[in-house]
Amino acid sequence: MRDKLSTEPYKGVRDFYPEEQAFLNYFMRVARQVLESAGYVEYGASILEPAELYKAKGAENEEIVSEQTYTFTDRGEREVTLRPEMTPTVARMVAAKRRSLGFPLRFFSIPNVFRYERPQKGRLREHWQLNVDLFGSRSVSADAEIIRIAHDLLISFGAKDGEFEIQVNDRRIMEDLLNKIVGIESSETRQVIRLLDRFEKAKAETTAKIAELIGDQKLARLIEALSGETTMNRLHAVSEPFEAFQNMRTELAAAEIKTRYNHALTRGFDYYTGMVFEVFDTSGENTRSLFGGGRYDNLTQLFDDEPLPGVGFGMGDVTLYDFLKTHELLPAYRPPTDLYIAITSPEYALAAQTFAGELRGAGVNTAIDFGEKKNVGDQIKTAAKHQIPYVIVLGPDELASGQVKLRDLASGQERALARGEVAAAIRGA
Repeated sequence: MRDKLSTEPYKGVRDFYPEEQAFLNYFMRVARQVLESAGYVEYGASILEPAELYKAKGAENEEIVSEQTYTFTDRGEREVTLRPEMTPTVARMVAAKRRSLGFPLRFFSIPNVFRYERPQKGRLREHWQLNVDLFGSRSVSADAEIIRIAHDLLISFGAKDGEFEIQVNDRRIMEDLLNKIVGIESSETRQVIRLLDRFEKAKAETTAKIAELIGDQKLARLIEALSGETTMNRLHAVSEPFEAFQNMRTELAAAEIKTRYNHALTRGFDYYTGMVFEVFDTSGENTRSLFGGGRYDNLTQLFDDEPLPGVGFGMGDVTLYDFLKTHELLPAYRPPTDLYIAITSPEYALAAQTFAGELRGAGVNTAIDFGEKKNVGDQIKTAAKHQIPYVIVLGPDELASGQVKLRDLASGQERALARGEVAAAIRGA
């Protein structure tokens, strides 16, 4: 006899039963409201991309390509990848139509993305990610707008300012710190930045690797520069982008959005060319960055000789869920069905469908029971399992009189109503 198949989903992905799907819908609904209010428009693309799109991004993408992508050969012998991120896709799309698009261009999308990595808190092999991109502006005000939207999103999900922190840095300032203050050679800068991206996660291991690369003396100067109180004053003197970076922070402060300058914040991908930021939970429960982003002015050069400035971020549903759960901000589940009609006998199913049609036309989402081998009590239990708030039992007496009893399942209270009064009673509750 053949073994039964497992009911478990593939490792690292999730099934979305109605309550989980309701949160995902909530995530998307709030994101769309915030982004559209700021003038951003939604785009979409296929989940499949040519594998060369990710290979072409260079060495910084090597780990994703070699270890984390779901790549296969299709029946036409083409190498295809399930998208691990959306950034290369939007760069391709913008480059394809840049002559007809208006700039600055404000785009957003909420795709699912796939990476083969070890499932852990805040990280799965598939998740849904809000991607926000502003193309065509080098202004620090564009950088500020992106951070402001990130802030407004969390506020719209119910968070308060003290519950999260926005940390900021600039890759150009980081390079000046490494080169002009620490004395690290330009040829070593990229490797050091990549290592610093892991610094908070594995300090001892990262410190040892940096020491091996630049020596103990420079490592000591680096650690002092990353934690020293005088570093900001020194950077003001030696780093040309520092003033513009501070102007961006001033612009945000004028909007009552606080940021903290983190000397060590890098966001490891080489495609970042300027401002970078990450958002953290201040509770201590979620140590991983909630989400982040930054400026990338060279992405479209994979497809076009002319660089196009861009700035943006990505917010995943998994880390957002953990944050909202920690701060008790998850919305209570409410099913979309308002009313369940139970029947005393299967012969009244057609009458129940007719009544349900009337109610649906009046704006009441209504489901019916077909009465198959169930008494009325079992039907009401079914409604309760689905968390449907109201029940009406329909039988010969109700059909003859035109009067029904509307039962509130939470309180157990009943009201006698004419059929024509039911919709208004539910909508007004």
